[in-house]
Amino acid sequence: MNIGLIGGGAIATFLLEEIHQKNIKNVYIRSVLVRDVQKYAHLEEYGVTLYADAHEFADSNIDFVVEASTVEAVRNTIPTILQKKDVGLISVGALVDGDFLQELKDIAIRHNRSLYLPSGAIGGLDLLQNAQALGGVNRVTLKTRKPAHTLIEEKLTAEKVIFSGSARAAIAEFPKNVNVAIVLSLAGVGMDATEVQVIADPTTDKNTHTIHIEGTFGTSEMTVTNEPLPSNPRTSYLAAMSVLHLCINHTENIQIG
Repeated sequence: MNIGLIGGGAIATFLLEEIHQKNIKNVYIRSVLVRDVQKYAHLEEYGVTLYADAHEFADSNIDFVVEASTVEAVRNTIPTILQKKDVGLISVGALVDGDFLQELKDIAIRHNRSLYLPSGAIGGLDLLQNAQALGGVNRVTLKTRKPAHTLIEEKLTAEKVIFSGSARAAIAEFPKNVNVAIVLSLAGVGMDATEVQVIADPTTDKNTHTIHIEGTFGTSEMTVTNEPLPSNPRTSYLAAMSVLHLCINHTENIQIG
């Protein structure tokens, strides 16, 4: 399977290194879409072709597209690309805009395409979707704990709850810090019904997400503490690996979950 990447940052570089240097079977990155071809010319060492035009990129020798860029890039390129290719979307913050989300759904239906949202820095989305298959989920809560200095300027000596409310409100207040709430909401009971608590903790250097689900199936609780991507401490290692798995999974004849 030939993959096209949107973006040349940490996750895109991670994918290039893992797929090309380790020769992952049946997965090849052929094309990369960036705003500035000269700036990312060093990526050509991975044997890819760089593009600055979304139409030319979508028409290149690729079967599947992985977006690893920004919310702005999603808005500017995905409506065009989704008409021609299936897309894996990392910058899920773009989907907070309900009109834009509906636009992508309409394009996918009209052109018989699929939009994939990797689980990113959390887990348990398969369980949540299974439990919600018949609308049987009654409550979903997300407790996110992050290093205090990444959330607020106030100097803390102990942890502090700095937000409690809906996922929609959390996303509006912390647009760069609670992207996991977006995927969790879309998989479950929606942005208004999903409950979020954000904790600033001066004693930790990692991000921890605890998801609690209640419904007709029973109850579930999962906690994930994320290690940073070695090449970029701002990026979750698990988030990067979830995108790699998305690429590999597209080539498998047996898929689990």
